[in-house]
Amino acid sequence: MAKTNARNLGPDSFSPRQLPLRELEKPRGDDVHLWHIDLRQLSNPLSPGESADSAELSFFQQRMTRRFYLRLLLGAYLGVPGKDVRITRSVKGRPELDSMQSQGALNFSVARSDGCYLIGINSGATLGVDMEIAARQPGKPMALARRYFSQRETSALSRFKDEDLRRAFMHAWACKEAIVKASGMGIANQLCRFSVDVDPDRPPSVVDMMDDDASAWKLAIAEPVRGTIAVVAARQPSLKPEGFCLLK
Repeated sequence: MAKTNARNLGPDSFSPRQLPLRELEKPRGDDVHLWHIDLRQLSNPLSPGESADSAELSFFQQRMTRRFYLRLLLGAYLGVPGKDVRITRSVKGRPELDSMQSQGALNFSVARSDGCYLIGINSGATLGVDMEIAARQPGKPMALARRYFSQRETSALSRFKDEDLRRAFMHAWACKEAIVKASGMGIANQLCRFSVDVDPDRPPSVVDMMDDDASAWKLAIAEPVRGTIAVVAARQPSLKPEGFCLLK
């Protein structure tokens, strides 16, 4: 079984950082910078004075607002204006920095949930982040597990009941989403090709993987804001997450 040496980050561990952002130092080695952005608290750059998560904003406007803050943040690491940050897509559609601009020295992954936006940044192996609402009701967890998860995970989940089952399913789902993003596999037909420890009360870990060495993968858990679950995944020796919260 792959053991994790990652440390968990709670809401109080996310240091506030004010806008405007100045030049930021890139994370080194196994360091991962996690940025939590509550779009409901920030003004919409497309329509100053409005909430970025206003129900009146179109899906397109919300997407452009997230992109604005992502570019702003990446630009601070690269030492360029946000508007000059070039984001491309991998063959399988994963967003990534233009290699000529980043020179392989900066990776990112994003997740959003209920008006919250999480951006993970590192300088090591490609990483993936996912964020979920902890109280989310997944409908029929065991039916979903049998359809999408590995047999090992489904068997492990069957030992849980009621609220414990819901917690275990949400934990496993967030871990698996983060791994899929980091690997670039894409979610279709891939969730069953590896297994994670589904117990939310144990350190997160990858327990087996069809096409790779499970022990090479590390996971870290964070709670950027009360009531959320965030997971960071990367294929590297360790994860050392550091949390920040972007404010006006």
